[in-house]
Order: sequence, then structure tokens, then C-alpha cells
Amino acid sequence: MTLIVADATIHTSPGQTRRGDLQASGAVIGGQEVPADQSMLIEAAGCSVVPLLVDTVFETASPPAAESFDLMAGHPATFAVIRGTADTSAIRNMLVVSPRDLVAVVVHGELVVRQGQPVRPAGIDGLSAGDARLGAWTDPRRDMTQYLTADGRYSETRSGRRNAYTGRFWLDEDRITYLDDTGFWAFGQYHDGTLHHAGFVLQK
Repeated sequence: MTLIVADATIHTSPGQTRRGDLQASGAVIGGQEVPADQSMLIEAAGCSVVPLLVDTVFETASPPAAESFDLMAGHPATFAVIRGTADTSAIRNMLVVSPRDLVAVVVHGELVVRQGQPVRPAGIDGLSAGDARLGAWTDPRRDMTQYLTADGRYSETRSGRRNAYTGRFWLDEDRITYLDDTGFWAFGQYHDGTLHHAGFVLQK
């Protein structure tokens, strides 16, 4: 299946945009044109397409190239489609989106969210208590621990306050997508045994 995001403002990288369509063929951006009956069209006039950029990933000791997040042909098809304009600082540091403003989330070419709603239940796809992506993840520098359990639920302890945030999550390879119980979507990435999320750098 090919995803086509039509008539959007595309943030090809933080601070650089173009107007037009974005095509995701499999797990990457670009590819050949396909017949309409073999594609999924996301109408995105008035919307922004932004990379799911986790800034702290390439600030660590052995980062991937920052350019690998850019929405260019051949790069991973991992992005969000949000209504309205997108702030560059939010893209780089802490992208948080309300369900009413989230048109779609695509991770490695797979649709995870559409029209603010998840497309599959949390806690599936073979999650077990032994999955290395689950468990307690802590950033002592910022006094936060995030608990991820096999039923697709998370909770956070912040500055000693338990359940400061709770909600559901979805795992797609090295990416995690959160839907908080208070009503916002957020995003993270696993890299070199570390979980990066909204400025937090969490270790098991």
C-alpha cells in the first residue's frame, strides 16, 4: 500500500518547507506513481507534514545523522500530519498534538493514527512482559520514570508524584506513539538502548 498526503505544507527539515504532495511507498518516502485503487489518499490542504524528530537522539554520543529525519526521497516514512501550521521549536523539542488536530501519524510507512484516532488497539503485535522496550525507564536528571506494560498502558512518576501522566502507547520497531488520558498525542524513539521522549533521555 502506498500513502499519498496531498496538498500539504511539508517540513522537509526543521525550518525548510515546500507545498505539495508526499508519497510513502512502503517504509520510505518516494517511489513510483501507483494507480489510485492501490493507494491511500490523505487530503491535507491547510495541514502541515512534520518529521517525528526526536532531537535528543542525535545529541547523544553515537547519533545517526540529523538529516536522516528529513522528509526526503529514500528516507524513512515516519511523520505526522497536523492541522494548521507547525512551530519549528515544537518539531525539534516536544511535538504534542491534540486529537482534533492530528490528521495522521505514519511510522515506517504504516498508518498508526488517522483523524485523531488509533487505527489498532494498544498492547498488541506480540507484546510480552519480556519485550526489551517495556519496563521502567528513568531519566534521573529530570526525576522522571516512565512505566510501559504489556497491556499497552503507560504511567509516569515525576518528582515523586505517581501517575502524573497515564495513557496508552503503540510500538512500531524503534518508535513509540503515546496517547495520554488527558487528551494529547506525543512521540518517542528507542536508540542505542535509550528511550528518547520530549526532551527526556531514559535508561532502564
